[in-house]
Amino acid sequence: MKYGICFLSIVPLRAEASDPSELVTQVLYGETLKVLEERKKWSRVRLAFDNYEGWIDNKQFSFIEEETFKELNSQTPLLSSDMVDFITTKENQLLSVPIGSTLNAMKLLNHTFEGKSISGKLDKSEIINTALLYLNTPYLWGGKTPFGIDCSGFTQMVYKLNGYRLLRDASLQADQGEALSFIEESEPGDLAFFDNAEGKIVHVGIIMEDNYIIHAHGQVRIDRLDHTGIFNYEARAHTHKLRVIKRII
Repeated sequence: MKYGICFLSIVPLRAEASDPSELVTQVLYGETLKVLEERKKWSRVRLAFDNYEGWIDNKQFSFIEEETFKELNSQTPLLSSDMVDFITTKENQLLSVPIGSTLNAMKLLNHTFEGKSISGKLDKSEIINTALLYLNTPYLWGGKTPFGIDCSGFTQMVYKLNGYRLLRDASLQADQGEALSFIEESEPGDLAFFDNAEGKIVHVGIIMEDNYIIHAHGQVRIDRLDHTGIFNYEARAHTHKLRVIKRII
C-alpha cells in the first residue's frame, strides 16, 4: 500500500481515470490518502478523512511514507479558517487555499502559513455561524469550497470546521447520528435529509432556528422547513421532501 498527500489548493477527484470524467469530490490542500491502484497518469485513492474513493491525477499529489501518513492522521486536524488564505512555498511563491484546508503537514511540505487557523471540537452553537460563511456559494456537484459546493460537501465542511467528521454523500451522512421523530425536537445544527420519488436520500441541509434551513440548492441559501420539506418562497412551492432529521452532536 502506498500513501500520499495533496500539496495543491483544490484538486478534483474523479469517477474514472480521465479529465472529462465526473467530479465526485475535491481534495483540499493537506489532505492525505491511500493509493489503491496506480497507473501511469492516474491513481485510484481513498481519502483518509472520509474513506471516499476516486481517481486523482498523479501530478497533483505527492507520495509519503506509511509512518508519516499514520502520524498525520493521529493528530487533531489544524484547519485554515479564513474563506481564502495563502501558503508560502519553499520557492517563496504564494499558493491560495480555501477554508478547511489541513495545515498539519506544513513542515513536511516545507511550506509556511501565517493566517488564521482552527482546531478541535467547537460548541454546537458555532455550527450555524460557520454555515453562514458559505451563504451564496454557487452549487457545484462534488464541490467542497466557497467557490462551489454541493449539499453534502457543505454539511461535511461545516461540521469539519467545528471538529466533527461527516461522511461525504447525503445518503451516507443519513446513517450517522440519532434520528429525531419531529421537527419540534430539533435544534440549530441538526441535519435534515430529503428523499426523491424512489425513496433515495438525495439532499441534506442544516437546521436553523424558527423553522429555517440553510442548504446548497443552486447556491447556499436559507429557506423555510416544515413537516413536508423545504418551502422555497421564490418558487412558491416545496422543493424537497423531508425524510428524516438526525442529531450528530
